[in-house]
Amino acid sequence: VQLQASGGGLVQAGGSLRLSCAASGRTFSSYCMGWFRQAPGKEREFVGAISWSGDSTYYADFVKGRFTISRDNAKNTVYLQMNALKSEDTAVYFCAARRGTIVEVSTLYNYWGQGTLVTVSS
Repeated sequence: VQLQASGGGLVQAGGSLRLSCAASGRTFSSYCMGWFRQAPGKEREFVGAISWSGDSTYYADFVKGRFTISRDNAKNTVYLQMNALKSEDTAVYFCAARRGTIVEVSTLYNYWGQGTLVTVSS
């Protein structure tokens, strides 16, 4: 599976942005998809994930109520809708894929996109 994240950019605090992650391959619908982020000088951290069917999602506490993950298996794409953005959300955002259940541990994801930069100005 090859992943291509897009949609990053510069947004003011309180604004919204939607990231997309397009996947190649015919087995996209069998993968759990996760979003991670890495701010300058910090470790990569889990943002949220969605099950292969889209029926289940799980989020890190710091994005609950602000971010929403969805997927369209017909388009081989997963989305990260980010609302009420804060300056501390500034980071490079990565999508990742794994077979199996939703997990938070980055090393358990087998495939990664290249990342897209989100900058939130205060």
